[in-house]
Amino acid sequence: MGPSSYKAVVHEFASAIRSGAIPTGARLPTHRALARERGMALATATRVYAELAALGLVVGEPGRGTFVRVRSGYDGLEPSRTLPVPRVADLSFNQPLAPGQADLLRQALRTMAVSGDVEALLRQHPPGGHRHDRAAVATYLLGRGIDTAPRNVLLTSGTQQALDIVLHTLTRPGDVLAVDALSYPGIKLLASAHGLDLAPIPVTATGPDLDALDQMCCARPVRAIYTMPTVHNPLGWVLDRQQRDRLAALAHSHNCLIIEDGTYAFLEASPPPPLQALAPERTCYVAGLSKNVAPGLRFGFAVLPERHVEAATSGLRTVAWGAPGVVTALATRWIADGTVTRLEQDRREDAAARQDIARAALAGLDLTAHPVSYIVWLGLESHQRPDHVAAVLAEKGILISTADAFATGPHRPRALRLALATPPRDELGAALRCLKDAIETIPP
Repeated sequence: MGPSSYKAVVHEFASAIRSGAIPTGARLPTHRALARERGMALATATRVYAELAALGLVVGEPGRGTFVRVRSGYDGLEPSRTLPVPRVADLSFNQPLAPGQADLLRQALRTMAVSGDVEALLRQHPPGGHRHDRAAVATYLLGRGIDTAPRNVLLTSGTQQALDIVLHTLTRPGDVLAVDALSYPGIKLLASAHGLDLAPIPVTATGPDLDALDQMCCARPVRAIYTMPTVHNPLGWVLDRQQRDRLAALAHSHNCLIIEDGTYAFLEASPPPPLQALAPERTCYVAGLSKNVAPGLRFGFAVLPERHVEAATSGLRTVAWGAPGVVTALATRWIADGTVTRLEQDRREDAAARQDIARAALAGLDLTAHPVSYIVWLGLESHQRPDHVAAVLAEKGILISTADAFATGPHRPRALRLALATPPRDELGAALRCLKDAIETIPP
């Protein structure tokens, strides 16, 4: 069967699923049956189902078959925020805020309005920020074990833009980016936008399978390794010093870059040294203030090896120049006066309390989580499809994320990612108990 005919089969199935002609939950013919019915090779039938899965229309279950997904819109990279009933809890996205932060913002804005050169905030800042603002971030990063010159720090509009500029500067379409088989969904979006070939690294209970990474690098020209070594999203691990040393050594021996994402690193009070400190000549460190201060404060930064600073600065100039002046002034003021440090301590205490609530409310279920974090990875039973569970929970007013959003390879685990930071803490336990009851009532 030629490419046009094969594409026609994909289009036929996609249209029928979207129109409802093939209903939600329907089991599709086996790969062999489809090949026989359509007169195509078995490999072509497999490719048809792979494309339908990539479109989010079907899900394959080993040993059971291929099923039409529950297209509820409560999973995937761009989940719908609309529920069919009044919202009970949003467990799909972490938006941590502490009581009193609104007053902190009011006070900071009043102070900024009556002190210093306010007009300067309205002028164009240099791409990557003024030196004194970069210096404030460099000083803050000393607390994370990163000793870098202000010149090597670029200020951005959030961590996602920091990742974007790193990939824009250091990779080319077709490059191979090694990434954990379960990882931050934003890296998938960026890899697609930059035309990168994602190479999933198998994961273990304590981190990426470094033997598998070594073999991958021997077999393929891996350009860069994206990693979250401290409080991983979504699995919560913290790589120990031995793992970090080996990862740095692998990057050196295979001449790979390292992209270290420190978004949730502040939650681990005493982590091992960051990879940036172990391999500064090849590591780009990115982070921001969305999880430790406020998600609406779009302020991030990238720490780059010296040889890449000029190109990254030029690249930043072409897209957005970096963080706005008012946001930068607010962020660096809070860094300098200790507000960020205090908020991080508050977040650690809050995250630990929420994990305690989650462990109590979800007792008996398959949980994976760092003890001080805002994330729980919840494994499901063999008869519980994540897309179906998401739809059941949506009917209860609960938003969650399924494993699809985090899977970087073809294998989609039977699991959910729960974000604990958004619901009021005094309502979290009830929401999680409701979630548990709903899941446990799904029949085999």
